Amino acid sequence: MYLGEILVAIGVFCDLAASIGMLRFPNFYVRLHAATVGTIGGAFVPLIGVALIALGAEWLGTYRFFLAGASIITAILIVILAPVGTHVLARAAHRAGVVAVKPKVVDHLEEDRARIKG
Repeated sequence: MYLGEILVAIGVFCDLAASIGMLRFPNFYVRLHAATVGTIGGAFVPLIGVALIALGAEWLGTYRFFLAGASIITAILIVILAPVGTHVLARAAHRAGVVAVKPKVVDHLEEDRARIKG
């Protein structure tokens, strides 16, 4: 039960760090990273904590298993879908050329476009 409360507290810290990052980071891609930290750390970790708290709550009766199972399934879905969503957003923004990143170290899309043109 105490481990669940610690995990929920870690989630609060991750959400706070992500919200500060969303305000302070310089460009879209780094802000997208902060949003992913907020999603994984601020949703996955507390959901696992809620599952542990629910399993320890005797007063819930048999509903505690439903609550714990729903929390774990939701946490697994978040771990699978959040990185895919952020990858799709970053790829779409990069391919559309809406977000300029300076300085660029490597840009394979730009190299491929130059190769196709010339």
